[in-house]
Amino acid sequence: MQKKRILLIDDEPDVTGLLKLNLENTGAYEVREENRAEHALATARTFKPDLIILDIVMPNVDGGEVAAQLKADKALKETPLVFLTAVATKKEAEKMGGTIGGHPFIAKPANLEELEELIEKQLQKKQGGMRCGEEEDPAYR
Repeated sequence: MQKKRILLIDDEPDVTGLLKLNLENTGAYEVREENRAEHALATARTFKPDLIILDIVMPNVDGGEVAAQLKADKALKETPLVFLTAVATKKEAEKMGGTIGGHPFIAKPANLEELEELIEKQLQKKQGGMRCGEEEDPAYR
């Protein structure tokens, strides 16, 4: 089985380092970190991830701007995007239906099991031709 490629974009190297270690230890993922939001688009173009995990609050360029750049890029626009943020709590995430701007999100600090579950769900949606943020047909639940 080929490892899925995950790009972590967060200005905190401790956060990306720990997530990278934990995700790669599952044996299912190849993970690259980008700690400078202004380099995120170039890194994504080079790495060609299957999924991107993106912080919202970062200096210079915030996660919303990075998400817009990624979605405007022809080669990356179909890449699932998951926000990872300290802006919203787990309770708030549940109230908001687990999405910000049509993209799923998980609150920091991330529970690895929940993050893996969300990653796999988004990767399955991509394989099924469903874009990130699209609702699943209730008949298939």
